[in-house]
Amino acid sequence: MSLLTTLARLEAVRAGRARPLATVRHRHLTDRPLVFVPLTTAGEAGAPLGALVGTDRDAPRLLVVPQPRDRDLRWTFLADLAEEVLPYIDAYADHVEPAERTETDPVTGKKAKVATELCLDAPQIVVPSPAGIEYVRLLGRSMRFRRTAEEDPDAPYPAPARVPLLGRWFTHLAERSRMPGSALLLSATGLLSRHWATGQSSLEDQHLGALLAWIAPDPKTGGTGAEQALRAELARDAQGLLLVPPAGPATDPAFDNKLLAPAMARFDAARAADPADPAARSAAEDAVRALVASQLRPTWDAVWRSLDLVRELPPGAHTEQRWTGDRWSYTGHRDRVRAGEPPQPRRDDAVTAARKLGRRETEQVRLDAQEALDDPLVMAARRFAGEAFAGEITEVVMEWTDSKRPSPRPLLAVATEDGPQFDGPAKVYRSLDGRAQTAEHVRTEEDGTVVLRLLDKMGRGREPEPGTVPEKGDQVCWTLFEHEPRSGPRLPEPEDTPWTHGGPPAAGPEATDPVTDEDML
Repeated sequence: MSLLTTLARLEAVRAGRARPLATVRHRHLTDRPLVFVPLTTAGEAGAPLGALVGTDRDAPRLLVVPQPRDRDLRWTFLADLAEEVLPYIDAYADHVEPAERTETDPVTGKKAKVATELCLDAPQIVVPSPAGIEYVRLLGRSMRFRRTAEEDPDAPYPAPARVPLLGRWFTHLAERSRMPGSALLLSATGLLSRHWATGQSSLEDQHLGALLAWIAPDPKTGGTGAEQALRAELARDAQGLLLVPPAGPATDPAFDNKLLAPAMARFDAARAADPADPAARSAAEDAVRALVASQLRPTWDAVWRSLDLVRELPPGAHTEQRWTGDRWSYTGHRDRVRAGEPPQPRRDDAVTAARKLGRRETEQVRLDAQEALDDPLVMAARRFAGEAFAGEITEVVMEWTDSKRPSPRPLLAVATEDGPQFDGPAKVYRSLDGRAQTAEHVRTEEDGTVVLRLLDKMGRGREPEPGTVPEKGDQVCWTLFEHEPRSGPRLPEPEDTPWTHGGPPAAGPEATDPVTDEDML
């Protein structure tokens, strides 16, 4: 947490309202996101209880498991979920544009551009909190290896058709959500806490109701953000039930014990009655569905309200660039599914894991740089930390290299009140028409003036091209961090993994990945 973020939190405490951390929106939001609000059963990890899902905020689809211990009812829930989610995901698969991607020849190691296609858009799923993202990952792991009756007639508890496909997509979305800046699978609390600072801890910000109380408090309720957040977390009615149900996937224990458990017991009794009474069973099931809906609907409305708040911010300049990366990710997984490739393994081999980690580290550095370039409020935090500085150009002295074809190397004097942390010879960068122009730090005068030597992006002639060299009086912001981070070293192919790192991967996911409790919801 930066010092300016800490200051924003302190100001939020004093003002009783959340303070902005950004002036632009740093995540892409589609015009038609799919909101998924799940609930799980207490006492049994990952067992689904119900969900609200859909793209229409006024007409969500309610899915409920009236008895989560019944495996058949669970599979019915997952089949209904697949019917709702997969058409939404598939709707973007066939709308494409021509594109090129760079591929490396496995024999020569040379890179070449290959013509391909890229989906014009991609799906976006929004859940209430990071716990919802983890539940999507858990659902994906539990579904993607299941066999259907068509694939294996002798399989115990065969999965309904298309459920394994939903598991593969959920796994991909959950894996992609770990990529910094990705927007295929988002949490409402993550979106809000990225753009606003509250007067509570980061852990308390995971409560969607409390977070919204700080950002957009209800004028009818009255009170400060802290008072409304406390009410959202703890206030209960005469029955002892929370006034603001938790955003899930866990439920309120008081609700489970006082209302849900008796309703499920009545459902079990109606199913076990001899002779069976369809009307009694339907009434008991409807009672369970009404209870689950009462816990889901407030969170459903809160997620859409969160999207409305974030959508009011203008998008950052690099937001679409990161969304293009998500489109490539979606297109690549679409191609793997259509090619009939096996589902993702439970555990990555050493090389794949190292590549993922390196890619995430690189993308985190790129995201930090892009957010600072897009947003002066984020750049202010980098300037305060000595990682950037802004000032006025007070003098420009033209110089050239001593060579047969002299190239311009002008000296710039920058008067700044910031305190850039130079550690010996260093390079600095500024954004010039979307590209990073490089300069080297020459010296810092006693009055704080920074002298720089411009190195590139001035054309190939002796005289710099117009607009490539700042003029006296210009206000310029320079960063000590690179705008485009460099990738790490090339790693060997998985087949060439040395024995010190586990050796080549075994054939098939079952050879090294034992089945765990997570795989059997």
